[in-house]
Amino acid sequence: MPVELVRWPEEASRLTKLREVGEPRLVMVEGSGRPLVMPDPLEDWIRVPADAADVQLRVSTLEARFADSIKVSPEIDQAGLLRFGDSWAAFPPVEARMMTLFVESFGDVIARDALQSVGWPEGEVAGRNALDVHITRIRKRLSGTGLSVRTLRNRGYLLEASS
Repeated sequence: MPVELVRWPEEASRLTKLREVGEPRLVMVEGSGRPLVMPDPLEDWIRVPADAADVQLRVSTLEARFADSIKVSPEIDQAGLLRFGDSWAAFPPVEARMMTLFVESFGDVIARDALQSVGWPEGEVAGRNALDVHITRIRKRLSGTGLSVRTLRNRGYLLEASS
């Protein structure tokens, strides 16, 4: 998304609208106008007239901040089809139930017992190894999707974007 250049104070109402929709913006403070306090990382200011290289550097910084602010979250449907960005993976029923919990808790640690509860709601787990086998299968299915499941010893598992 391009960074919007806003003249201050002339375009104060436009600035308000851009803030409401969360668009990145560079406020061009004219003359001796008082600069604004900007707690939003998608907003910066510069006094004009300004050097074109300075303006471009601030615009580039805002573009990078905006790109970092966009968080892509995985989604899974009732049929067990997981989508993340342009990638997808299909999961059989037990793993789909576990993946639904992972997706709902994206970025949070999930305990083993919580995964067992959703994977086998009737409590018919075939032993401690059954969960480990399904986690291994989930990891294989996630290969190439940009997602991975990390083990956090003595805490549980974490679904995260792969680096």
